[in-house]
Amino acid sequence: MRLHSLVGGTTEIIGPEGTLSDAAEAMADAETDYVVVIDNRELVGIVTERDLVMAVAEGVDLGAVLVEDWMSEAPDTFAPDVTIAEGVAWLLETGYRHLPVMADGELLGVVTIRDLMWAQTQQQ
Repeated sequence: MRLHSLVGGTTEIIGPEGTLSDAAEAMADAETDYVVVIDNRELVGIVTERDLVMAVAEGVDLGAVLVEDWMSEAPDTFAPDVTIAEGVAWLLETGYRHLPVMADGELLGVVTIRDLMWAQTQQQ
């Protein structure tokens, strides 16, 4: 099984000028744990619920701080033909939980650690 088989649905997008509060609201509305940051049609970052937790722990005013100040910049991206096993290995190596999948410079979607766990159970 390959990553392209797990890409689907809508990916929540925010601009770098959005606030962390905007990012949190987008995550809550979409019932997801991340938003991708797009600037001029280019993937420039990702904000996850872990980023929000760290910001809250530091006492940051989520409504006053920009996404670009807290996002993980230039996230690694993956081709749609990457195998599930390769994706799992990368997550284990890096500690990240999201794999942005891109083809021809276009974001196809994001595969999460939960998606990969589901795929692993289906292969057994």
